[in-house]
Amino acid sequence: MRFAVLGPLEAIADDRPVGVPERKVRALLAGLLAHNGRVVPSVRLIESLWGPETPGNPLAALRAKVSQLRRALDEAEPGARLLVVTRAPGYLIDADTDARRFQATLDRLPSTAGPGERAAVLAEALAWWRGPAFADFADSPLVHRTAVRLEEQRLAAVEDYADVRLALGQDAALVGELTELTAQHPLRERFHALLMRALYRSGRQADALEVYRALRDRKRDELGLDTAPELAALHQAILEQRPALGRPEPAPPPAPARLPEPLTELVGREKALADLLGLPDSARLVTLTGSGGVGKSRLALEAARHLSGRFPDGVHLVELSAVTESEVPDTVAAALGVPADGGIALGPRRALLILDNCEHVVEPVAKLADLLLRAGPDLRVLATSREPLGVAGEVVREVAPLDPAAAARLFTARALPGTPLPPQDAEAVEVICRRLDGIPLALELAAARVRSMGIRALADRLDDRFRLLSAGRRAGPAHQRTLKAAIDWSWDLLSEPERVVLRRLAVQAGGCTLEAAERVCAVPMPLPGGPPGDVELAAEAQAAGLGPDHLDPAGVADLLARLVDRSLVVRSDGRYRLLESVSAYGMERLRESGEHDLVLRWYATYYTQLAECAEAYRSGPARHRWVSRLDVESANLRAAREAAELLGDTRLATRLTGSLGWYWTQTGRPATPLDEPAPATLLL
Repeated sequence: MRFAVLGPLEAIADDRPVGVPERKVRALLAGLLAHNGRVVPSVRLIESLWGPETPGNPLAALRAKVSQLRRALDEAEPGARLLVVTRAPGYLIDADTDARRFQATLDRLPSTAGPGERAAVLAEALAWWRGPAFADFADSPLVHRTAVRLEEQRLAAVEDYADVRLALGQDAALVGELTELTAQHPLRERFHALLMRALYRSGRQADALEVYRALRDRKRDELGLDTAPELAALHQAILEQRPALGRPEPAPPPAPARLPEPLTELVGREKALADLLGLPDSARLVTLTGSGGVGKSRLALEAARHLSGRFPDGVHLVELSAVTESEVPDTVAAALGVPADGGIALGPRRALLILDNCEHVVEPVAKLADLLLRAGPDLRVLATSREPLGVAGEVVREVAPLDPAAAARLFTARALPGTPLPPQDAEAVEVICRRLDGIPLALELAAARVRSMGIRALADRLDDRFRLLSAGRRAGPAHQRTLKAAIDWSWDLLSEPERVVLRRLAVQAGGCTLEAAERVCAVPMPLPGGPPGDVELAAEAQAAGLGPDHLDPAGVADLLARLVDRSLVVRSDGRYRLLESVSAYGMERLRESGEHDLVLRWYATYYTQLAECAEAYRSGPARHRWVSRLDVESANLRAAREAAELLGDTRLATRLTGSLGWYWTQTGRPATPLDEPAPATLLL
């Protein structure tokens, strides 16, 4: 629950306005919010709400209004009634308001900030204002002083914002705004001084002098006062046309765009490219996300080449893969051709900035992008990252793997340029594209091996894909030269709990539900009344040094969500799965961790218990639901039995097979599906 007071009073829950009935209840809310967490005595609340017409039992009447307010807040958000606190000698509300956010934004402004950063922060602060503070209750005795104070803070921020925009060379655009502000505040000298400077820099010296004369006469006639010495000094400087009053030197023009020329045609991205070309008109920040090697950078550069004619001030590419967090501002400033000291200011330039490979420096890039976009209204930013930047107004477009047809076209074009695909190799190409998940990087690395080993031999050897798809001579950043390097890059950016979940998720042969992930990726916790096997698994985990504090099942959902955001886990139809290459990588990491056999036992036990649970419902109305569940989990059931046999646990394998007999019989399915080989990731 938050409250808006910089304009008409509003209470907001879940981004929806809350209806607070009756004006006196709203006035009570306004009076409490105006005191910003301080106690307002009951006597003052009664005087403010009823004035001289005090009800017969004023305290009871006040308690009734407080009760109405609490009820309205609680109906909108359960528990929000507790925001209205009873504390002698009255009541208080200590809550999130836009007035607090306005002040917090101003407090964030460092004294050493340059004009670009100052402009961005001041614009952000002023954006909280929707009209006069407490607009509908500004005359209330409890509110008036606070409303006046907030209005003074707003005007000071408006003055500072106009001042810094003058420093950025926006004088012509400011003349109209400042003319209106001086008319609204005819005795406020700083607005007049800013207008005089803006007019003078726009070549209107006579108009600037007239502004001073009109203010001087008004103050003498109405107040009997002279203008401030600072304003008189500005008037004299304009008369003398002193050079210091001139427009600041503009930043040197940026270097023309020099985007790397593509050596090959972009394949399979026609729809994504068309969508991307239409976004700069409506979105100022677009982030392309996706797994490593999926082609985010290639798509961004292709879009930039098509868009370059729409940005007269240039297209600027910033490659961030080798940049540390502290180097981000200087690197971007160098690409834009502006000094980085004190903040980067672009002013009115219409330019396109491409920030490539942001995932390891997300926080500084997000902060800088936000500042640049606020200070440069005509700037557009196109970023590539394995996770979103999280900036307000960001439009995220996920770059998906290529569909089977496009993947086959790409592989064939790279493996056999200018040569038709032999019909006998079509099936092998289909296998390669499927097992490499349609990832362009993997397909291009595989295509480079065709000359030395042939298509069908390549398809037969993909179980050892990380050794096979290594190409040290490939151009580009180091993390894009081999398939393993691309996944290493993402792995290195993960926290340890995220790594634990990712490597343990690799045993799931057919994707999994959230419940399965919680039971297999975290330390098993014995369920009340559950099978004895759960206790055995928990004891085995404890003996291996994996206590309940190692990874709590309750935290798996959040970790999975973060892995989905980082483009390492795919979520579809309520299930989580890994791309085959990520799964193979996870199995390697699982073996390195020493957890392979332990996690494999958790996996086999979970799906055995699932099959036994299904068997318990083999007759009755729930049968059809469990048949559907077993159909979906067929790959995991097969792999679970193979895991049990690999571990030498024939008892567990027999339990699993025996509990599925009814399923094979009632569905007419033979028992042979569990006799098929398990996926290569499990047998490696």
